[in-house]
Amino acid sequence: QVQLVESGGGLVQPGGSLRLSCAASGSILSLNYMGWYRQIPGNTRELVAEFTTNGNTNYADSVKGRFTISRDIARLEIYLEMNDLKREDTAVYYCNKNRAGVNYWGKGTLVTVSS
Repeated sequence: QVQLVESGGGLVQPGGSLRLSCAASGSILSLNYMGWYRQIPGNTRELVAEFTTNGNTNYADSVKGRFTISRDIARLEIYLEMNDLKREDTAVYYCNKNRAGVNYWGKGTLVTVSS
C-alpha cells in the first residue's frame, strides 16, 4: 500500500505563487512515476507534472514555464512550485503515485486563484 498526503494549498491572488508538498509512505521503492494532477468539479482529472523514469519530468502545456516539480528522495516527498498563478489554475490538486500499474491518490489540496 501507498499513502500520499498533500499540503500547501490555499487562496492566492492572480500572479502569485504557492508550493505544494506531497509526503509518501508505505511500499515506496522510488519516486519515479509520481506527480501532480488537478481536477475542477465536473471535469476530468488532468496531469499537471510528473516524474517519469530516471528523474525525467513531464509537464502539461498549460503550466510549462510557470510550474516546477521537484523531489526529495530521502524524505520521500515531491513538491510543486507554482508561479504566476492564473484563475484557471484553480482546482483540487492531487498527488499521484503509479506503482506496478496501480494508481494511488492523496485526498487532494484546494488551490484557489482569485482576487
